[in-house]
Amino acid sequence: MDLSMKYVFEREMETCCDVDLTALTLAEASELIQSGSVTPTQLTVATLREIETHDAKLNAYITVSGEAALAHAQQLDAEQRAGNLRGPLHGIPIGLKDNIDTAGVPTTAASGVFQDRIPREDAEVTRRLKAAGAILVGKLNLHEFAAGGTGHVSAFGATHNPWDLDRVTGGSSSGSGGAVAGRFCFGALGTDTGGSIRIPSSWCGLVGLKPTYGLVSIRGIVPLIYSLDHCGPMTRTVKDAALMLNVIAGYDPLDEASVEHLTEDYVEAMEQSTRAFRLGAPEEFYVDLDPEVESAMQKATEVLNSLTAGVVSRANLPACGDFMHFLAETHCFHENYIRERPELYQHDTRQFLASFPPPSATDYIRARGKLMELRRTVDEAFTNFDLVILPTERILPFTIDEAISSSARAVQSGGIAPQQMITIANTYQFNMYGLPALSMTCGYSAGGLPIGMTIAGPRFTEGKILALAAAYEKVTNWHARYPPLFV
Repeated sequence: MDLSMKYVFEREMETCCDVDLTALTLAEASELIQSGSVTPTQLTVATLREIETHDAKLNAYITVSGEAALAHAQQLDAEQRAGNLRGPLHGIPIGLKDNIDTAGVPTTAASGVFQDRIPREDAEVTRRLKAAGAILVGKLNLHEFAAGGTGHVSAFGATHNPWDLDRVTGGSSSGSGGAVAGRFCFGALGTDTGGSIRIPSSWCGLVGLKPTYGLVSIRGIVPLIYSLDHCGPMTRTVKDAALMLNVIAGYDPLDEASVEHLTEDYVEAMEQSTRAFRLGAPEEFYVDLDPEVESAMQKATEVLNSLTAGVVSRANLPACGDFMHFLAETHCFHENYIRERPELYQHDTRQFLASFPPPSATDYIRARGKLMELRRTVDEAFTNFDLVILPTERILPFTIDEAISSSARAVQSGGIAPQQMITIANTYQFNMYGLPALSMTCGYSAGGLPIGMTIAGPRFTEGKILALAAAYEKVTNWHARYPPLFV
């Protein structure tokens, strides 16, 4: 920390209220900004101090933009004093997964291939957050090129789970999960191709929302599989996710995946009654569960039955096909990089690309046609139920050492680590469907590890999903627990 930043830290903390600012939810911090009780600079200083104190343990950030964040915060302070608040995200420190472009700030995708890459333009979601007054405090670690569900494969080292520093956070949005749970920002953006928002949200005790495909722009995001890529919020509460979704959702004519949809207020939508909601519990998602996951889901289902019309269906969702065909898009993006600079990739990522060679153009085109048909018809499955519930992850997070050992054995045998595949067992289907899916905490293991539950529904039912999640959150209060990092 340079002397000018240290001066700002000391000055702002001397004048701050007697509140542990980083313990606040995004919504609570926003209320203090709106009332004038706290300034954007004070929130930013508190956040940067938390990063400086604790991130060496988690390794959540690749880049911390401290000076730029403080300069932006002071500009927003002036707007606050003048009564020109931009909205609920005015002055709120936010983190971005480091595959989301930021003009003038490195976007590395956690790879040596992009270690010197500095975009000239912001991604559309970055632009929207800045326009809403959010303060971007830095870029967050991830599984290299978002190509894995554990988060331990990165040119910048593994991200550690704040609930147990020996364990993975889940991936690929590993830094986003660690940073939000670790109080290093009030919310973060993750990306999700096969579960990469929901996996770390489940294992880090967060709310993570993968929106309907096309609701949130993915322009300016380093792709994994463009046909399956989504971007969404990762937060500590349901309302926080709704506040962020209000800002990032919207049509982007320059993104071919973007869809036009009537503007909604998701904070307002989450207030709707859930009493008439009919729930489905697709049995294919309830196999081979860790006993503690199974127990947590049973208890959560009992609570949800009391808040709704109950679980009324096994909710057989349609078969979604093999997403491996869409790795043609991954190979297309990496073709030149892997040929010219293979040594700059992590071993696991090289193995991933080698283990799944690109399909033929014919197979890809056929698969693409079936995907479009699936997305046009999947809503028909929701005839006798409104939403589905399922465990986000079938297992508890494993240790980083276990992940490394499993990956090493897979590299030697020329395959993919089984742990990488099991992480997406209950998540990738919703990327194929293009349906909204939210993960939230529904309990903890005996060892204090978070357990996640997914609520999903037809296209553009984010409002209903958020409403049920908010109702459940209100009567369970799992979100109020803090990692032992702060005990």
